This record gives sequence, structure tokens and C-alpha cells, in this order.
Amino acid sequence: MIRGLYSLLMWLLQPGLRHKLKRRARLEPGYAQAIEERFGYYSALATPRAGPSQHLIWVHAVSLGETRAAAVLIAQLRQQIPGMRLLLTHGTATGRAQGKSLLQSGDQQVWQPWDTPGAVQRFLDHFRPNLGLLMETEIWPNLVALCKARQIPLCLVNARLSEKSLRDAQRLAWLARPSYRALTAVWSQTDVDAARLRTLGAPVRAVMGNFKFDAAPDASQLALGQVWRRQLPHPVVLFASSREGEEHLFLAKLRQWKSQGSHSASEMPVMPVQWLIVPRHPQRFDEVAQLCAQAGFSVSRRSTWTDGPRAAEVWLGDSLGEMALYFGLADVALLGGSFAPLGGQNLIEAAACACPVVMGPHTFNFVQAADLAEQSGAAFVVQDMSQGLERALLLLGDPAALEQARCAAGQLANAQRGAAQRTAAAVCALLDPLFR
Repeated sequence: MIRGLYSLLMWLLQPGLRHKLKRRARLEPGYAQAIEERFGYYSALATPRAGPSQHLIWVHAVSLGETRAAAVLIAQLRQQIPGMRLLLTHGTATGRAQGKSLLQSGDQQVWQPWDTPGAVQRFLDHFRPNLGLLMETEIWPNLVALCKARQIPLCLVNARLSEKSLRDAQRLAWLARPSYRALTAVWSQTDVDAARLRTLGAPVRAVMGNFKFDAAPDASQLALGQVWRRQLPHPVVLFASSREGEEHLFLAKLRQWKSQGSHSASEMPVMPVQWLIVPRHPQRFDEVAQLCAQAGFSVSRRSTWTDGPRAAEVWLGDSLGEMALYFGLADVALLGGSFAPLGGQNLIEAAACACPVVMGPHTFNFVQAADLAEQSGAAFVVQDMSQGLERALLLLGDPAALEQARCAAGQLANAQRGAAQRTAAAVCALLDPLFR
């Protein structure tokens, strides 16, 4: 009865979804691609059929971050399951664009079906996956229930659950608990995540760690960023994956310093610094460029560079898939999403690039990684943007401390690897009895 009411609501929301996709497509054309796939219609796609020695493994990675994390799991699955074919689904345009690079011959990539019984049934009828792996947090009541009804094992991998998400799920316990209980297996990132997931009835089998530690940065991008950095006369401070509202705080402090001719209220001598902002969402690139100009700063955009950065007070990283380049270019990074109550962004890629991080107080989406980074000396916690910028400058002014933080970041990334391999082995163990 309860899921029936939920299904009715999701059915009624379909016109609104179509309108939202059209609106998003004006800024991100990828949202206009294959819209009917979201409702379970795949007329342009050949129906995949796995051979007797093949497994069709479905991996759902909703957005860009989950898709990058899924890449290392998919690589491990291909090693451990010969002849595996991949069905890759997403919810965002950036996730789908990134996922194209993970496909091989015989694989398929489509949008996640909207969570109505009809769309999910058409999705399962068309693709008939042997097993489904949902990345991190993606639990949809009809998707889970219909997979269980068809005896398709459905697992939550690299699973995490923040305290806020747990409270939200408990408020909707009549819908959330049956969904979590119906999963076949859950492998969590941390013990804390495991405890929260078990509170909702999820069948947590093991704590595996975080796949994102397994993802190696693009070596060519990292090297290019480091080459550019060595050619610069001043250190670079990167505001990585900045979110709406945070750039205003960042630029206001820079404008204050510019007007005072000093970098602190204590009249610390001016340290020439190159500022670099990389917004989290590509649809905001133009908006952030305008914010910089309105604040009185000259701007150079990455999309205009050919042989290297161009002179400007603020550089804008307006490209996708180049975070390794930006971290290679930076001496220290401020963590976007942590200076407003947004939960923070992933700092693991910064660690893998040996780039120290200064983060604000809001890191609830990445508690374990943030704690590990702070404890190891790879990251520093501050209370607001003003303190964050001051801390970055203090670090730049102490070469020994900066080098120590760089080493700590690299060591942290190396020490935490292996989660994807362990999870792939657990998936193989789950598959094996099904095909004996």
C-alpha cells in the first residue's frame, strides 16, 4: 500500500521531470540526450544477451564522483570475471560523459530508469542483468523491490550514509526500511557507515574502505600541472570544487586584501599568490567568471589556454575531467562544499596528487576521509573562509611544513588503497553460486 502511494507520486511527477530535463539541457546539452531512456524505452538499442560464459553486470553510478569511483571497481571486476559485460547507468550528464570512457565492446550505457514500476520493469525486461551494483547511496524503492521480485541480486557498494541522511531515512522509515532490507548485500566504506546502515535494516556484510583511494590521478595531467607550476613566479592556491555561495566569501576576502594591500588583519607582509577557482558544477562556469569580474579581478579561463596559463589575478578552471592538472598546478587547495553547510567534496584526489588541503567545518559527506587527512597532517580544519585563506598563506610561508603536508597527503592515499579489489572479490563470491 505504502509503495503504491509512492509509485503514484513518482508517476505524477513525470511531466515535471521532463520539464526539468529540458531546462537543464539549456546549460548542459547532455540532459537532452536519449530522454526516453529515463522512462524505460530503448528502441534504438539492441537488447544485450550474455553468452553462457558471460555475466551482464549492471553498475549504477549516479553522478561524476560516483562514476570515477566506479571506474576502479569495474577494472577489478573485468580482471576477476572473464567475459564480463557491463551495463552502466547514470542520473547526471557529467556522470554519463565520464562513463563513456569505461565502456568496451558489448557494453551498454543508459540513463537510470525513473522509479516508477513501469519504467523499472521495462528496464529489467530489456537488459536482464545478472546482478546490480548501486554506488554509495542510490536506493530507490521500486528499483530494489522489483529486482528482489525477479531474484536479481542487488547490492550497495562503497556504501556511505551520513547522520543527516540517516535522520531523513528514519523520518520515511515506512518506505526506507523495506528498501534497505531488500538489498542482497551491502559493503560499506567505514564502521560508522555500517552501523547507520544496519539501523535501517541493511544487510551489511563487511567494511571495505573507500574506492576513491584506489583511483590513480591522470599521470599526464598531473605532470603537466607540475611543469606549469615550476614555470610560475608565485605559489598557487586552488579553490577546488567550489559551490554556490562559497565563491562570494572567497572573493570578498581577496577584495579586502587587495584594498588593504595586506593578507591579514595583523598586517602580515603581502605574499604574491596566484588564485585558481574550479567550480564543482560546469553550468556555473560563466556565473563564477562574472562574479570574479564584478569583484574587480581580471580572469583567465582554462578553456582559453594553449601552451599554459595566461596572466590574470584569478584563473578559472572551466574544464571537465582535469582535476589532476589543477591539483598538480596548486601548492595548497581549499576544499569546496566545506565552507557552507553542504558536506564538503571529495579530498581523496587531492591527497593522491600530494596536494595539501584546507577545509572548512562542513565535511559530513566525507567524514572518514576528512578525519584521516587531518590526523595524518595532509589536511587542516578551519572555521570559516577567512581562516581558511589565512591558513593557506601560513602554509605557503613555511616551506618545511608545506613539504611535510605534501608527503603526508601522498602517504595517506597509498595507505588506504585496496577497497575496490576486496569488493570485486566479494561480488565474485556472490555470483559464483548463481552460475554453478
